[in-house]
Amino acid sequence: MMYMASAALAAMAISSCNNDDLNIGRSLTSESDKLDIEATTYNVSTRTIVADSVFTLSSNCYFGRVRDPETNTDVKSEFTTQFHLLETMYISPQEKIVGRYNGMAAADSCDLILYLASPFNAKDSLQAMKMQVMELKEPIEEGRHFYSNYDPKAHGLVNDRGLSGKKMFTYANLLETDTERTSNTYQQNIRLSLNMPFTDREGVTYNNYGTYILQQYYKHPEYFANSYVFSHNVCPGIFLEITDGLGFHSRISNIGLRTHYRVQTDSAVVKAAVTLAGTQEVLQTTLVTNDAAAMKKLADERQHTYLKSPAGLFTEVTLPVDEIKRGHEADSLIAAKITFMRINNQSEDNRMFGIPLNILMVQKDSMATFFENCQSANGRTSFTASYYSTKTVSGQTVYYTNNNYTFQNISNMITELWNAKQRGLKTDPQWVEKHPDWNKVVLVPITQGAAGVEHDMSLTSTRLVGGPDNTGDPVKISVVYAKFKEE
Repeated sequence: MMYMASAALAAMAISSCNNDDLNIGRSLTSESDKLDIEATTYNVSTRTIVADSVFTLSSNCYFGRVRDPETNTDVKSEFTTQFHLLETMYISPQEKIVGRYNGMAAADSCDLILYLASPFNAKDSLQAMKMQVMELKEPIEEGRHFYSNYDPKAHGLVNDRGLSGKKMFTYANLLETDTERTSNTYQQNIRLSLNMPFTDREGVTYNNYGTYILQQYYKHPEYFANSYVFSHNVCPGIFLEITDGLGFHSRISNIGLRTHYRVQTDSAVVKAAVTLAGTQEVLQTTLVTNDAAAMKKLADERQHTYLKSPAGLFTEVTLPVDEIKRGHEADSLIAAKITFMRINNQSEDNRMFGIPLNILMVQKDSMATFFENCQSANGRTSFTASYYSTKTVSGQTVYYTNNNYTFQNISNMITELWNAKQRGLKTDPQWVEKHPDWNKVVLVPITQGAAGVEHDMSLTSTRLVGGPDNTGDPVKISVVYAKFKEE
C-alpha cells in the first residue's frame, strides 16, 4: 500500500501541473508501476443562490450608488471605519501652536480625505453625489461578526448629536486645479471639511473637530497610546452614507483624518498637520443595499447560473460524489477537473458590471466560517480559480483568458466529502438526511485581503453555463482513477 500511495501522489503532482488536458491516461506511469489508469466524466448540476449578505469585516471599503443595467435597480455601498495612529504621528508642543480656543491650542482646520481607487465607470466623473459623515456612539468591537446587511443607523450605533458633516461631491475633485489632478503623484480623492463646531460626550464644545483632537491630546496623552485606547476614548469611528445621487462607486484605498495647525518656530510661523488613517490595521465594515426582489428574479432563471457582487448571487454546485466513487471505492482518485464556462454579455452598455476575476470553490456548509476566520484556499476543502491566466512571451508576461473558470484538480475535496459521509453513516443511518448539503459547494467572487480571502465587494456580474434547465453543454467533471493491475 505504501507503493500504491507513492505512485498515486506522483500521478497527482503531474496531473496538477498539466493545465491543458486532464486525460493523463497511462502516460503517467511506466509499466513497472503496475497501475491501471482510468479516466471518465460525470455530469454536474448547478443553480443560482441569493447571497443575501456576506461577511465584511475587511480591509476593502467601497462607497457609492449606481444603477445596475442588468436589473435596473440600485446598488449602494456605505461603510464604517475607525482610525489608526500612525507610528510616525507627531503633534507639536502646545506652547508652540499659534491658534487658540478656550485658552488651549486650536486647529486651523480639519478634513476627512477619502482616497479613491478602481472607480466604476470613471467616465461619469462629474456625476453629482451627496454624502454624510456621522460619528459612532461606540467603537466597532473586535470579535463580532459583521455582515453586509448590518446598518449602524438602524442598530442605534450612530451618534446623532456628535460629529456630522455633509458634502456634495463628484469623482473628479474640482476643488483642486487641473495641474494638481494631472500630476503623476496625484491620487483621486474626496475631501470633506470638518470645520463646524463639535460637542463631545462631556458636553464641551470646540470650534472644529481638529481642535477637539488636539486638546484631547494635551489633556490626555495616554488616550493616544494606541488605536484601541484612542477609539475608546477619543474617536469611536465614523459612518459614511450616500444621501443622494447616482453613478459613482469606488474602492476607498485609504482614509485620512487630517488636522491642520500653525507652529511658531524661532524664525517664522509654519504650517503643520497630523493625520490619522483608516487602514487595514483598524476595523471597518461595509453596508451593501441591493434590491432583494431583483436578486431573486435573477436567481430564479433556470437556463444558466450567476456570479454577482457585492453580496449578490453565488452558484451552487452539487458534486456527483456518489457516482464518482461507485465501483471505485478502493481506487485512488488522483485527479478531478471541472470547468465553468462564462456566457458572454451581449449588451454594449458601458455601465455593465465587470467580470469577476477570481472565484472561490468552498464547501457550502463551511462557507460562513471560511470567511469569518479569514482563511485561504487549502487545496483540500477550498480552491480558487482565475478568469485570467498568464504566460511568458518573449520574456514578457501576457494575460489571456479562455472565458472560463477552471479548477484543475479538486480530487482532494471529492475524497474529503466521501470520507465525511462514510464516517457519518457509521454512527447515524440518517446522516445524509440531516446533512443535505454534504456534497454541495459554492462558487463565490473573491479578492485577496491582508489576512486571507475576502468577499469581492466591487461591482461584478457574469452568467455561467449550467442551471436546472441548461440549454448548453452540460457541466462536467473529468476524473482519473488509479488502481493496482490484477496479476
